[in-house]
Amino acid sequence: MGEQLKDMYNEGFLREFGNKVCSVYGDFNVEKFISKTINDDWEELSLKTRMRRITEGLRQCLPASYEEGLKVLFLIDESCIGFPYLFFPDFVEVYGQEEEHLELSMKAIERFTQRSSSEFAIRPFILKAPERVMEQMLLWSKHPSEHVRRLASEGCRPRLPWGRALQIFKKDPSKVINILEQLKSDSSLYVRKSVANNLNDISKDNPQVVIDLVKKWSNKNPYTDWILRKGCRSLIKSANPEVMELFGYTNFAEKELEITEASVSVNPSIIKIGESCEIKYELDIPKGEAVHIRIEYGIDFVKARGNTSRKLFLLSDKTVPGGTHISGTKIHSFADLTTRRHYSGKHKINLLVNGEKQADAIVEII
Repeated sequence: MGEQLKDMYNEGFLREFGNKVCSVYGDFNVEKFISKTINDDWEELSLKTRMRRITEGLRQCLPASYEEGLKVLFLIDESCIGFPYLFFPDFVEVYGQEEEHLELSMKAIERFTQRSSSEFAIRPFILKAPERVMEQMLLWSKHPSEHVRRLASEGCRPRLPWGRALQIFKKDPSKVINILEQLKSDSSLYVRKSVANNLNDISKDNPQVVIDLVKKWSNKNPYTDWILRKGCRSLIKSANPEVMELFGYTNFAEKELEITEASVSVNPSIIKIGESCEIKYELDIPKGEAVHIRIEYGIDFVKARGNTSRKLFLLSDKTVPGGTHISGTKIHSFADLTTRRHYSGKHKINLLVNGEKQADAIVEII
């Protein structure tokens, strides 16, 4: 989770929230809650760790029993809406996993996800009791609230970012597919985005499962077609031959469609870390029928140990008439990011059309 968000959890927020709790539960000690939550290491804590600290501080100041604590939260949750209140479902995750609490915890998660989001909180429950919880998720996939339907998909994503991986569904996603079957033509874009992201997760471990779904679900509903296209983005990016054919991308490896004129150049060709270069590309599409093309440039980034790792960047994805001349430029920055550091060395720039390399150039970082 983004570190820049963590400052939303501060003393002012905690005091305002504590006063809200105190208005329905008079024994709530606001000062104790703040002191238990914020201490000497607060500034060093990440967003998620701060959220967990709030959960733990809340537990110490609410009634002793889990059930009674939830009753207090139920009295104020309708006024606690949005991302900052993820500690409501976190409270359920941390203190509600006992067998005797399972039914109540499912009700709480269903309720709280409609105010913020519970996809992180549900995952430990799935791992602990997969059969029972996935049955509940299947019921949620038919819920009138789009927030609950989204939880049915988002909560069981095998590779949810910032969430615990669900290895059981990496190995066998069939129970996830049962839920996505219910949501594949959902009227809510919020839900459809989650279904697409779930399919994309599945494609990384079980590509054939997703390919088979494309064959089964395609051309029956425009919402479903949108989900499938977005859900196959990683397979398209890796130029999976079967997926490329299913989505109508032209196979330029065929002799009569071979691209013979293509070039890519870099200016300047020698730069320092933090500087940018201009990438210029040109190519001629063979004469004939219209073609569906995906143009990308891939950079073979030099790593700390001298090896390279390729990262792809999309330039264009469209259908063009046969015989079209295509050209363009792109400014690429080699400034360090939180997700990528740059190192000195020769970086190869590859021009790719439908996954096939057509030309390359070198930019040297000094």
